[in-house]
Amino acid sequence: MLVDVAAYAGLFVTALAAATILPMQSEAALVALLLTGAYPPWALIAVASLGNVLGSVINWLLGRGIERFRNHRWFPANARALERAQGWYRRYGKWSLLLSWMPIIGDPLTVVAGVLREPFGMFLALVTLAKVGRYVVLALLVSGGG
Repeated sequence: MLVDVAAYAGLFVTALAAATILPMQSEAALVALLLTGAYPPWALIAVASLGNVLGSVINWLLGRGIERFRNHRWFPANARALERAQGWYRRYGKWSLLLSWMPIIGDPLTVVAGVLREPFGMFLALVTLAKVGRYVVLALLVSGGG
């Protein structure tokens, strides 16, 4: 029982951190747990998605107050990544949030959405769709169902 709680908590924290401040890969943690066969895939997808979406919400909130935090070392995006993300966001608008799962540009896109005052409801819907979709596809690939 305690091992199960630790596994789910570890996955949650990894997914949260991967979407915010640390260069981590939540996909590796999810795949490792899926390969054990000890946990229901839907539960692992739900936990990873919750953590990763919450991390993106933190980025959106940081974007709302970016001028206060932009130069802090822990800030989840450097100036160059933010510029690239702003370009994507200006070109594709809110729909660029469907790429929030991607490495390198995904996290800055969620920060830029906050900077550009994307309404929270739309932000949450698009980011959730993108991040849950990524984990579902990954789980299907691992299980051989995709």
